[in-house]
Formats: sequence, C-alpha cells, structure tokens
Amino acid sequence: MDSGLILLVFLAFLFAWGLNRVRRALRLGPVAYAGVMVAFVIVMLAVWGQTFR
Repeated sequence: MDSGLILLVFLAFLFAWGLNRVRRALRLGPVAYAGVMVAFVIVMLAVWGQTFR
C-alpha cells in the first residue's frame, strides 16, 4: 500500500463525515450529496494521478 493512498482514504472519510454534518445543517437532498461526493472523488483521483507523473 502506498502511503499517499492511505492518506487519501483518510481524507475521504474525514470529508464524508464533515459533509454529513453540513448536509444535516443545510438539509441537502441525496442528489446534492451524491454530486458533491462524485466531485470530491474525481478531484482526489486527479490529485493522486498527478503524483505519479
């Protein structure tokens, strides 16, 4: 396992936990929640891909 990948997984869990709290505060629907998660995953994969170039 790559240490960077472990860090990304940790950040993803932290982000999901924070987003859950924000979603409850803002009363976001599941569609908005899914959209934010998809955007986050794409950004994380892009950042992770850049580290190998």
